[in-house]
Amino acid sequence: MSSPRELDLERQALDAARFRMLADHVPAWIALYAADDHRCLFANRGYAEAFKLTQDSIVGMHFSEIVGPEAYAQVRVSVDQLVRDLKPVIYERELPQPDGQISYLEIHLIPQFDSQGTLLGSWVLVYDITRHRVAEHRLRESEARLAKFMQATVEGILFHRDGIMTDVNQPLCAMTGWPAEALIGQHVLTYVDPDELAKVREVMLRSEELRYETVIIHRNGSRIPVELIMRTMERDGEKLRMAVVRDISDRLANEARIQHLAHHDVLTGLLNRAAFMDRMALMMRRAERKGEMLALLFIDLDNFKRVNDSLGHLEGDQVLTTVSERIVGALRGSDLVGRFGGDEFVVLLSDLESREDIVVVLEALLSVVEVPVKADGRALSVTPSIGVAVYPDDGQQADELIQHADTAMYLAKARGRANFQFFNAALAETAYADLVLEDELAQGLTRNEFELFFQPQVEAATGQLSGAEALLRWRHPKRGLLAPDAFIFVAERHRLMLNLGEWVLREAAATARRWRENGLTQGHGGMRIAVNLSRMQFHLDGFADTVKQVLQESGAEGQWLELELTERMLIDDIEHAPDTLAQLRALGLTVSVDDFGTGYTSLAHLTELPLDKLKIDQGFVARLPDDVGAQAITRAIVQMAVGLGLTVTAEGVRSAAQWQLLAGWGCQQFQGELVGAPMPVPEFEAWVKAR
Repeated sequence: MSSPRELDLERQALDAARFRMLADHVPAWIALYAADDHRCLFANRGYAEAFKLTQDSIVGMHFSEIVGPEAYAQVRVSVDQLVRDLKPVIYERELPQPDGQISYLEIHLIPQFDSQGTLLGSWVLVYDITRHRVAEHRLRESEARLAKFMQATVEGILFHRDGIMTDVNQPLCAMTGWPAEALIGQHVLTYVDPDELAKVREVMLRSEELRYETVIIHRNGSRIPVELIMRTMERDGEKLRMAVVRDISDRLANEARIQHLAHHDVLTGLLNRAAFMDRMALMMRRAERKGEMLALLFIDLDNFKRVNDSLGHLEGDQVLTTVSERIVGALRGSDLVGRFGGDEFVVLLSDLESREDIVVVLEALLSVVEVPVKADGRALSVTPSIGVAVYPDDGQQADELIQHADTAMYLAKARGRANFQFFNAALAETAYADLVLEDELAQGLTRNEFELFFQPQVEAATGQLSGAEALLRWRHPKRGLLAPDAFIFVAERHRLMLNLGEWVLREAAATARRWRENGLTQGHGGMRIAVNLSRMQFHLDGFADTVKQVLQESGAEGQWLELELTERMLIDDIEHAPDTLAQLRALGLTVSVDDFGTGYTSLAHLTELPLDKLKIDQGFVARLPDDVGAQAITRAIVQMAVGLGLTVTAEGVRSAAQWQLLAGWGCQQFQGELVGAPMPVPEFEAWVKAR
């Protein structure tokens, strides 16, 4: 049985073991140094291993031997303070590591006294606070970077605590017009547009990480659309809400412009086709509910292509812009205006009581559009042709109404410039027939269904063949042989006349070359092929160049061809006609005025134009020799033309009496049934050979 002393020693040994186990496992380095000689009396495992020692070898070593002379010199001040004040001391020091990193230590010196209060030694507790110091350092670096970013970014940034701004950057000040000192301390809602307050307040209450758009108020009272990017972050040890404030005025303006361009014509700013159709559908539904009348106006500018061809597209655009402004100015704000492309404008009229209301608007549009437009330093007169379709009488669908207004516009154009025409059912049938014929004409050109007939022309004095007029015929696959009267009107209205006219010119040139190669023209002097020109052809910019190209490609010479123009064609382009005629004659071609006496050519114009021949209209010739009035007019035309040095040809000569009378007045050439009817090429060639 153990003695009390032995038991006491056992308990002390057990307590010491427990203390050592506890000391070895606490997250700190622990050591005990004597007060008199600063030698180590105890060290836990962490403390000993930190200095690459063991718990046994470290006991008895002087403090300076353990930490090194340099470190001992640094911490001696704290040790002396403990001895002097007999109170715990806390300090920090940095401990370099072999890998070059720095460990941060927090050291607590705790005095140990005996029962009489005498200082026996000091406990050393060392805590590794590297992780905390590194985190603090990174936080400070992050805050420093944030501070630099706040000033460097072009976007506004603010921090607020419960809505009260604690910090702002300079870009935000510039955006709002307020200095930083005026913003800091104010509630953020003070600067939010009143209409947006409810939305912003709700976002603030949710405290979510999100972005949204709102509107703030500038110092001058103007509204600034912004995008807010909201984040919650810690700054200076407290949680704050951060807002990145991005001015989106330019973005919204660009989006609005893109949206505008998507629905409006770029040149005029009017509604484009898609937008016009959408709004038209809405107005038609409203008119249906209320039982109201609408009127769709389809406006096309007459001969606008000539403006582009002669002055260029820039001046043409100026004309279109001016016309669009005039159309809008002549209408009410409730009326719809659009541009479908080119020189086509559409108008939808509402709030109408009767068709008389529509006529008032039509007459106003005709009057304002007809006013000359300044372009390229000159005044240009442009006139509109307007077709009208009325809802619901002429159609109950938007496409149908537009189609009918377009049909009416074509009829208005056919009846003369500066005109309007209301749609009716008969027009629809005509328009459909025209569409079918237009398609067949285009196919006929590609399938070579057209051919030329030739009617001979002879000298009055000798009867010798002097030329032949080329007359267009269409061998329609279903309707048989068609004369121009059956299709020319549609061809001219849909611009197919340009293709047809060029085909006729090329075919006539190729025929003239072939006849000379096979000797058909031998013995017939300067036999020419006369080609009738369309008004559209002659007015085409660069027409003389087109003729020159045809001659070069066909191998024909200009003197083999004669071009026939009507009086109206010359008068419509009296400003440019002389130059064009001079260019054609320079190529060797003969220029003739066809059907003279039925048009509007004044004697003054006749003397100014470079012409070679006049052809008396067969309407006068048919009334000879019995009609006294026809005699007087025809004789005057012949004598006038001969006096001007022009060759005179009489068309439609059917009798010997007509021949003798006209020849007696001085008419030099004849054409008509008495000479020969129009014939296809084989028949005409046989007729020539037989002579």
